[in-house]
Amino acid sequence: MMEQNLHHFKGRLEVETEVGSFLGDKRIRLLEAIDEHGSINSAARFVPLSYKAAWDAVDAMNNLANEPLVTRVAGGRKGGGTQLTAYGQRIVALYRALEAEYQAALDRLAAGMNEGEANSFSQFRQLLKRMSMKTSARNQFVGSIVALRAGEVDYEVRLKLDDSNELVAIITRESADVLGLAIGMEIYALVKSSSVLLLTDRDARTTARNHLWGEVTHIHEGPVNSEVIMVLPGGKSLCAVVTHDSVIRLELAPGTPVCAVFKASSVILCAQD
Repeated sequence: MMEQNLHHFKGRLEVETEVGSFLGDKRIRLLEAIDEHGSINSAARFVPLSYKAAWDAVDAMNNLANEPLVTRVAGGRKGGGTQLTAYGQRIVALYRALEAEYQAALDRLAAGMNEGEANSFSQFRQLLKRMSMKTSARNQFVGSIVALRAGEVDYEVRLKLDDSNELVAIITRESADVLGLAIGMEIYALVKSSSVLLLTDRDARTTARNHLWGEVTHIHEGPVNSEVIMVLPGGKSLCAVVTHDSVIRLELAPGTPVCAVFKASSVILCAQD
């Protein structure tokens, strides 16, 4: 996002994906605060963000990154439970370096712009806003296609998220053609939290194609429904919205082993141009 006045542009660098913002100033400040304080609670107050919003941001970044940026530990330097990984520290440093170069480029642009160029720049900025994409799906993953199986009507697409997790999606042949799917292609997978069921019985069998085992990290309780966040092997997280009664019946709590179950038809695929 860029703000213009009569003589100066102020730039804010944002790294966008097909499913929304991945990195921006507020998320970078959150990562820096986690590195400084060693606690998600202290970092959230510093930014400021609500505790839940901070965790949601961390989970989203970890899911879209090649490696986790933040890891949960038994205790931080000041009694917290989170710390920045070495990869996360490199991402923050790279972002700040790019931000400095970006601002320097804007300063040079502002110095040489006349009024006509300023009008063109405003129109270009509006176009970028219209082209941006956001999604309400809580679970956003990026992976590479490792298998494709064509049927008469639909396509089965298998995605590798990391060394520990894969997803299966079922889409129409028309959608597969539009997306231009191919083995090795990087693609985004979206799963609504309301489409995810939770199981704790390892012997349970379902017709759903996707069964991802992990561990409950935190629960945001509501009067009717609760939001359950679980971490998968490899550091990616997944959110499920289930009834409050289900949380009690399954005896869910931080540390509980749990399986996220969802149909292949519940996975929405997005591809970059």
